[in-house]
Amino acid sequence: QVQFVESGGDLVQPGGSLRLSCAASGSLFRFRNGGWYRQAPGKQRELLAVISIGGNTDYGDFVKGRFTISRDNDQNTMYLQMNSLKPEDTAVYYCNIGPWPYVRDWVQSGSWGQGTQVTVSA
Repeated sequence: QVQFVESGGDLVQPGGSLRLSCAASGSLFRFRNGGWYRQAPGKQRELLAVISIGGNTDYGDFVKGRFTISRDNDQNTMYLQMNSLKPEDTAVYYCNIGPWPYVRDWVQSGSWGQGTQVTVSA
């Protein structure tokens, strides 16, 4: 089973940018589709973006044009570049296996990492 460790979260002002990183253990991740998720206080965890084994990408409408998912299979790493951040983007961000293509309300089973906190505030 692939394990994930997220990093890169921070406090950022509205309109700012952050780049999150996701380190996957082992070499099996290169054979799986990946996804970035987030969970805001009091809300369900939601899928933001997905990337296929071959590097094709798909997004939820609420982040399309602002967030970019990418992966480096040689490094077993996945990234999420976030631009034009808004206060409503404040959440704990997680990476994991994902569906292909993007599916709204997708529920991913299995274990989760600790996540990384992103806070967007002036």
